[in-house]
Amino acid sequence: MAKIRRINSKAVTDENTGFGTNSALYGGRLINRNGRANVRRTGIGFFASNSWYHTLIEMSRLQFLVLIFAFFLLVNLLFAFIYFGIGVEHLGGMDANTTSEKFIEAYFFSAQTFTTVGYGRINPTGYLTSFVAAFEAFCGLLFFALATGLFYARFSRPKAFIQFADKALIAPYKNGIAFMCRLVPYKNTHLTDAEAKLTLGVSVEENGKPVNRFFPLKLEIAQINALNLSWTLVHAIDDQSPLYNLSMEDLQRSKAEVLVFLKAFDETFSNTIVARTSYISSEIAFGEKFIPMYHRSQNGSSTVLELDKLNDTEQIDISNLVKTGDNNKLS
Repeated sequence: MAKIRRINSKAVTDENTGFGTNSALYGGRLINRNGRANVRRTGIGFFASNSWYHTLIEMSRLQFLVLIFAFFLLVNLLFAFIYFGIGVEHLGGMDANTTSEKFIEAYFFSAQTFTTVGYGRINPTGYLTSFVAAFEAFCGLLFFALATGLFYARFSRPKAFIQFADKALIAPYKNGIAFMCRLVPYKNTHLTDAEAKLTLGVSVEENGKPVNRFFPLKLEIAQINALNLSWTLVHAIDDQSPLYNLSMEDLQRSKAEVLVFLKAFDETFSNTIVARTSYISSEIAFGEKFIPMYHRSQNGSSTVLELDKLNDTEQIDISNLVKTGDNNKLS
């Protein structure tokens, strides 16, 4: 374990991060790039450890649609087997000769009953078949009620349509250098009162044991009134910064990770949205700067935001800005 002795003594640690201090208990990064905590839960049953509502709400659109369609097919397949087991002779109006045709007719009868369409060409005869058909119709009502509720919840749920750049940068800033990361809203949302926080997490050795330490990184601008264009978060690496006197090798050895937290008010949902990500040392580029993403339109009547330029950077020589010795040696 690397002994990082050059953490600025003036930097104040953040004890309210929600993460523990024993770095020997952690595996990999603390927060994944998609903003989810890098945690795998054990010690409890699979069904008890999962909130199915949250799972269905947060899964991708394609996964959700495939799941709904697969459930519909499987449920009707199950009831088709039940009708077939009872006997297709208890389904009046069936016009089929072969076994496969009879099963297909039973399946479509099940689908019509499950959706409560009921065309009437095939109808149940006998108490047992009628009971199964009534129970299936009841299950269909519950299924479509839940599916409709989930569709609405997914559609109306406040979501942070924020995209972060793939890498953070050590770039020139004023007369020195700064840590920078960029984000942008990529939907036609209206975000106000945006607030960002950066936290540096490093693993240091204290009394022969690896310990996590967290340091808030002061931003030049931490709050803005409206987030309509790209926003580059800037932390100046001066003698007040926890990054002061740390080299890139130090960051790599200490398993440094910069946690990014953003919250803003979405006027459409009239609710607060939250976005987060993190950058580990291998995702921090030295000697680059971001290329502007927006420019004036040709007729000068509006501003053009080019979302495909979020990750565009250019190389820049900052060796003359990096001092050696007891000064900032991040290089």
